[in-house]
Amino acid sequence: MKKYIIQSIRLTLVLLVLLCVIYPVTVAFISKMSKGNGGGEKVTKNGKTVGYALLGQSFTKPQYFWGRPSAVAYNAAGSAGSNKGPSNPDYLKEVQSRIDTLLKYNPGIKKSDIPADMVTASGSGLDPNISEQGAAIQIDRVAAARKIDVKKVKELVAMNTLKPFMGLFGPSSVNVLKLNLALDAL
Repeated sequence: MKKYIIQSIRLTLVLLVLLCVIYPVTVAFISKMSKGNGGGEKVTKNGKTVGYALLGQSFTKPQYFWGRPSAVAYNAAGSAGSNKGPSNPDYLKEVQSRIDTLLKYNPGIKKSDIPADMVTASGSGLDPNISEQGAAIQIDRVAAARKIDVKKVKELVAMNTLKPFMGLFGPSSVNVLKLNLALDAL
């Protein structure tokens, strides 16, 4: 019995050093080599920070592309999903309300054109990207609101589309903040 207790104490000490010292120091070191030095990839406009590339923001004006809905009102301190299932009546009302809003402000689209990412929040509630289809259904609205040629807006969407990693992993997506800043720069 004494043998097992000593082994357990040793294992506990080794894991404490490994998980409470070595692992956090390693992660901190690696984060310092990433964009933003571990503090997030800041997006700036005229020298002023306007957001972070990996955190979604609320855009509600017609002249901007809208991002994914957020279950936490885009509050990064409370990152979470809604925890409401597809059979929850409140959730279904919320999704239908989002569909109705998209149809109202984008009259040229049909309900079947709306991708799921435009009416459902991500697991974190802070997804900064939308699908290419999510951007495509908004092009006409944004072009009309800004009085810009639709072709120019389509080109901007294409230039701001992130392709799958190595051409294989994940879908193409569009970072909403960066796209909206590119629109403002026109």
